[in-house]
Amino acid sequence: MKYLHTMVRVHDLDASMRFFRDALGLTEVRRSEHEAGRFTLVYLAAPGDEDAQVELTYNWPDADGKVESYTGGRNFGHLAYAVPDIYAACQKLMDHGVLINRPPRDGRMAFVRSPDGISVELLQHGPALAPAEPWTSMPNTGTW
Repeated sequence: MKYLHTMVRVHDLDASMRFFRDALGLTEVRRSEHEAGRFTLVYLAAPGDEDAQVELTYNWPDADGKVESYTGGRNFGHLAYAVPDIYAACQKLMDHGVLINRPPRDGRMAFVRSPDGISVELLQHGPALAPAEPWTSMPNTGTW
């Protein structure tokens, strides 16, 4: 058995790409447009780890411009990525306008959400970093 990918449905593909690619730093592995089914698939992976992918599924609006509505079921949980520097990763996300829902006060773990409310956990690769400001004073915001 081999892990392939996790699929998440997104409302706005451009906003999701700004989050997953530009802010989080994932790389687009492949993309396909399906005219008959009226959807786009975009596969993303962490640089150097192309075997573990997240699939963004964007269902096109109907003929009247109406888009499907999705709700975030807690049964999904979250995506998780190890990062070489939790503080640098969170700062990059903040620089892209992403709210840090659970800051890395412990130098080890943080949570953010995608534009569609998908929870993403960031974990420090290796030992936790020493606690540092502004992270240690930053409160939790919202849910993750």
